Amino acid sequence: MTKKERYAGVLDYFRQQMPEVTTELEFGSVFQLLVAVVLSAQCTDKRINQVTPELFRRFPDAASMAKAEAGEVLDYISSVSYPNAKAQHLVDLARQLVERYGGEVPSDMDQLLSLPGVGRKTANVVQSVAFGRATMAVDTHVFRVSRRLGLVPKRADTPFKVEQELTAHIPEADIPRAHHWLLLHGRYVCTARKPHCERCGLERLCAKQL
Repeated sequence: MTKKERYAGVLDYFRQQMPEVTTELEFGSVFQLLVAVVLSAQCTDKRINQVTPELFRRFPDAASMAKAEAGEVLDYISSVSYPNAKAQHLVDLARQLVERYGGEVPSDMDQLLSLPGVGRKTANVVQSVAFGRATMAVDTHVFRVSRRLGLVPKRADTPFKVEQELTAHIPEADIPRAHHWLLLHGRYVCTARKPHCERCGLERLCAKQL
């Protein structure tokens, strides 16, 4: 099977199974999306969705969070991973948004990456979900599934290399959805420790790179 055929088969499957798909994080604005994605690093979306309702009621926008101290934010996010560091990042991030961008989240990649706590994956998620850009965020699920399915070679051994491979072979119009397709497939079917191959619709295309 050629790489082109493999990509075509995988993408056709997802287009049929999940024609409309987006992040499972819950948010009400671009700022809240950014906060939720920062919090989700090494933590489940389920956990983040449990803590953000109260957090966003208290700090609904950058202006309100910029006035807070890290300890105040920590009270709301203590159950997530690395809460102390994330609380400080969120306060610093909010302050920079107010000082530099009038409280609005910028759409430019370099500007997003300049914000505290924002790495490439987070910036790609915000660009894709909030601004409709054709960016591919590579988290642990996307990294694992794309390698197992044989969409990327074994030499693509970093998130950035996987991102480059995927964006080079997935049609631009599909890239925003493809991130969620691969992520959700990894979260619920092609799980890390014991993939559920018996109920995977992609088994015939899988490269079995387990």
